[in-house]
Amino acid sequence: MKSKCHKQLHRCPWHSEGRGLNIVILKVLGCCYLIQVCSYFLITKHCKWKQLAKTTGLVEICLMHPLDVVKTRFQIQRGKTDPTSYKSLGDCFRTIFQREGLLGFYKGILPPVLAETPKRAVKFFTFEQYKKLLGYVSLPPGLAFAVAGLGSGLTEAVVVNPFEVVKVTLQTNQSAFTEQPSSFVQAQQIIRSGGLGSQGLNKGLTATLGRHGVFNMVYFGFYFNVKNILPVNKDPNLEFLRKFGIGLVSGTIASIINIPFDVAKSRIQGPQPVPGEIKYRTCFKTMATVYKEEGFLALYKGLLPKIMRLGPGGAVMLLVYEYVYAWLQDTVHHK
Repeated sequence: MKSKCHKQLHRCPWHSEGRGLNIVILKVLGCCYLIQVCSYFLITKHCKWKQLAKTTGLVEICLMHPLDVVKTRFQIQRGKTDPTSYKSLGDCFRTIFQREGLLGFYKGILPPVLAETPKRAVKFFTFEQYKKLLGYVSLPPGLAFAVAGLGSGLTEAVVVNPFEVVKVTLQTNQSAFTEQPSSFVQAQQIIRSGGLGSQGLNKGLTATLGRHGVFNMVYFGFYFNVKNILPVNKDPNLEFLRKFGIGLVSGTIASIINIPFDVAKSRIQGPQPVPGEIKYRTCFKTMATVYKEEGFLALYKGLLPKIMRLGPGGAVMLLVYEYVYAWLQDTVHHK
């Protein structure tokens, strides 16, 4: 299983001489990845996983953060009676732009930027390590991919949760961008009022564990299983589309399955309905409360912007991951 997995990861559509769709997309992505790719040449002695992690996540942050802000705003509203309720996706974009300006869509962007290197490094490095460990256990290859993804997601959640607490706090602040505190000041305020534990910088950890664990389990499990089943195309453009399509479906399905954890996380880490009173405390209790008071569909608030972000974003991330992985492997072998 191990050799098969690594063989699959070493293949990449960009190694061919093909032109067309893949070249066009690479030109678009090239500007966003330039700084990150150049870092490899500047820090060649560092761990290859660090460079791989930096490269694969930059586009998602630069281009997709406004959708993350919109998703969080939908998830914290408690129904049509909520005075801050948004009527539709377009209404949410329009309202944020009118009340908070263009920079309102980039509230809380610094924590994800700071977390990008450790987050991606942990995601992909631990996925590979868990996959190697599972190679010693008699698990079917398909199940091994899913379990390795689950392990990588749980590990990733522990690293990223403090950044998520600060990010959600800033994203849910509906004052003008220039009037809200900086990320560092916000982090200090959270630590001062709640400490480093479950009421402070690690608030909502169980929900974050569920969100990342379930997402990575479905994301990696579905992608590598389906990719190994569907026949490889000799045409580079068709092969690119095959992998992109599988990645798109992987990110979409994972988003649909894990969004109840995401809603619970936003409720726990975001503002409480009554200032000074904590209504949302634990993950599953929050889910139960939302279901009881607002109905089943409330657990899927923010699904559309989430899919718009993590569907294509997930496809791009896995494709670039495979390309950069193969590139780094070739670079190391040629030294």
